[in-house]
Amino acid sequence: MNRKELFDIANTWFEGQGWQPFPFQTQTWTAFLQGKNGLLNAPTGSGKTYALWIPVVLDYIKKNPDYKTKHKPGLKAIWITPLRALSVEIKQAAERVANELDTQLTVGIRTGDTTTAERSRQKKKMPDLLVTTPESMQLMLASKDYPKIFKSCTAIIIDEWHELLGTKRGVQTELALSRLKTVAPKMRIWGVSATIGNLQQAMEVLLGAESEALQNSVMIKAHLNKKINVLSVLPEKMDAYPWRGHMGLHLVDEVAEIIKKSKTTLIFTNVRSACEIWYQALLEKYPEFAGEMAMHHGSINRETRQWVEQAIRDEQLKAVVCTSSLDLGVDFAPVETVVQIGGPKGVARFLQRAGRSGHRPGQESNIYFLATHAIELVEASALRRAVAETVVEDRIPYLNSWDVLVQYLVTLAVSDGFYPDEIFKEVKSTFCYQAITEEDWQFCLNFITKGSQSLQAYDEYKKVEIEDDGKFKVNSRSIALRHRMQIGTIVGDAVMKVKYFSGGYIGTIEEWFISKLNPGDVFIFAGRKLELYRVKNMEVLVKRADPKAKATHASWMGGRLTLSAQMSELLREEMYAANTDDMSNELKALYPVFERQRKESIVPDEDEFLIETFKTREGYHAIFYPFEGRYVHEALASLLAFRISLLSPITFSLAYNDYGFELLSDKEIDMQQVLDNNLFTPEHLHSDLQRSLNATEMARRKFRDIAVIAGLVFTGYPGKVVKTKHLQSSSQLIFEVFRDYEPDNLLFQQAYRETFEHQLEEGRLLLALERIEHQQIVWKQCEKPTPFSFPIITDRLRERLSSETLAERIKRMTANYMK
Repeated sequence: MNRKELFDIANTWFEGQGWQPFPFQTQTWTAFLQGKNGLLNAPTGSGKTYALWIPVVLDYIKKNPDYKTKHKPGLKAIWITPLRALSVEIKQAAERVANELDTQLTVGIRTGDTTTAERSRQKKKMPDLLVTTPESMQLMLASKDYPKIFKSCTAIIIDEWHELLGTKRGVQTELALSRLKTVAPKMRIWGVSATIGNLQQAMEVLLGAESEALQNSVMIKAHLNKKINVLSVLPEKMDAYPWRGHMGLHLVDEVAEIIKKSKTTLIFTNVRSACEIWYQALLEKYPEFAGEMAMHHGSINRETRQWVEQAIRDEQLKAVVCTSSLDLGVDFAPVETVVQIGGPKGVARFLQRAGRSGHRPGQESNIYFLATHAIELVEASALRRAVAETVVEDRIPYLNSWDVLVQYLVTLAVSDGFYPDEIFKEVKSTFCYQAITEEDWQFCLNFITKGSQSLQAYDEYKKVEIEDDGKFKVNSRSIALRHRMQIGTIVGDAVMKVKYFSGGYIGTIEEWFISKLNPGDVFIFAGRKLELYRVKNMEVLVKRADPKAKATHASWMGGRLTLSAQMSELLREEMYAANTDDMSNELKALYPVFERQRKESIVPDEDEFLIETFKTREGYHAIFYPFEGRYVHEALASLLAFRISLLSPITFSLAYNDYGFELLSDKEIDMQQVLDNNLFTPEHLHSDLQRSLNATEMARRKFRDIAVIAGLVFTGYPGKVVKTKHLQSSSQLIFEVFRDYEPDNLLFQQAYRETFEHQLEEGRLLLALERIEHQQIVWKQCEKPTPFSFPIITDRLRERLSSETLAERIKRMTANYMK
């Protein structure tokens, strides 16, 4: 069958659905049938699933002209998705094509949710088309005779590649691909990605730097000018002294109006605790929403989440309050409107959420932005410009993740075993390990066979045996079992199941939150008031609480997001625009704030770096405004405090938000001395950072995750999870052994490298200091706190006061400062 005949089959099928293929879809079909690899850049809701399932099926038809009567069993294609929640829809799309074209192709799912019975069936007979996750893919590589399963595979498609890139799950995927290229040489590799800043690099990471696959590849972009309307919800009265603590709840009525006007609305919050609070606030004020409104976040049990997703599709729900759990690909055609509460901190995340509304080719997306405090309106203004100019973040890929490589080598040793020379070539062909040396490789091999230099005396670290022919193999069943249970790179805090005492599973909550409660305490979780009955075997037993009882909201450690580099740059540009006539509606609405700011200090310009000092009853405040995001400010505050303390002995308490940071002391900083000594210099940044922060403590915390991934510590069997504090102490012991006896251990060094690169964002910090060096430093000695400094001060107060007294105290402070 030639290409025209194949395309006729596809086009006829499309017509039958009442559709017409987009140019990017037909381009993808052509490239795929020509045997090319590639990256498809397309927004969600544009038809990317059919851009790749169709050519997979057409390729099968081409090779089997008698496809309607003769079926050739065996795995033909794998679709990897980062989210289990998406697997059902991807399967349904594949089945629709396969069945309606009478191909007899079978479609299956293999994720953590797949039943044992279904897995056994798949072992005997693989489906033709398989939908799976990066973790389940690794588990398949850990099964005996895996090359037989994969050798007939002609395509592997990695969905939402932008989400995997820049994470260790992405590294896991790179390693799996390096193996499959050898096992199934005819396999085509395709990635699907939403818009990111570094698309070309994303393709290199997917296909392997300088690989043959990359030379025979193509990048296809979907040009569908989708219109996104960004609408800011502006409060009637603007506080001249804005503060972060009130969550934007004073705009509950405005949100209710948006819900009433739309068929279905998704209300996105950045964190799970805000999701719970907003759901409760809307229900309390608008009881008529009961039954028409639901909540969706990662800690609620799977059945409830799936019910909510289906109810959105069936148009049974008017509103859903959710977190990033609904960010990705789930196809909800009826969603008309999206509300974003608080700054999403990144352009890509905002576009992703906006795309959830009008989730059909050709439809407009409407997203309302609701600022949780006045200055966040600057973010709204910046986002509108980013949407217009399509400025999107880069995703920075990981390099040299030794923990993931160690886990992968044990995975291969658990299945059929491996020969190091063959696997070394494959590993070196990946982007992540392109710079691996023979010494690094030898370290990894020694690590899995002897447990590294300093752990040689302990048998539990000798997992892999070297057989007579040089093959590396795991022969112990218990080691193999423990390894299979711990495959994966997502390491979170220990979570505990929340169950009713009388039976019935509600969801999961973090151990640290429950450890602060006593039996009889009432907390709000999954939209219900629950009374803690007791904690037993990592299970939280609860009963329904009195609806009138006072309760605390459940909270999670995965707390605050920080501004991305692109977002901070946009934010600074908007801030500078406040001094011009070219102001957006949001900036105009902030007029009272800017007016008050200029009265007490200045609104800095592009070539100015602002420092404010003033005294209150708490002490002497020095506030700096780099507008670089929370994590950079955290590192910068410690760095500056350390450098100042070298000039004269002084103690500080630090506070920071996305806009600036504060050094608070009981004695005055000699600011002239700070400026004369050029304390913002980028010189000696790394060594000063190491000395200023407790870098060892941070690396020790980072090492816990590395130790879990590398299999140095065991997280426990199902139902008998090891507590976080035990994991922490076991990994700390190993950390200290490496520090004292084996400082050149690659995993030990990785803990420090990841701390500086990923947590402290050292690269961004360096760029920020270089920028400040070229700006004129404006030091304003103020009489009292300014509107810009107010959110930073109140954030610190919040740690000490309960919310009622905080609101009252802020009211009093504001009245005082307005005099």
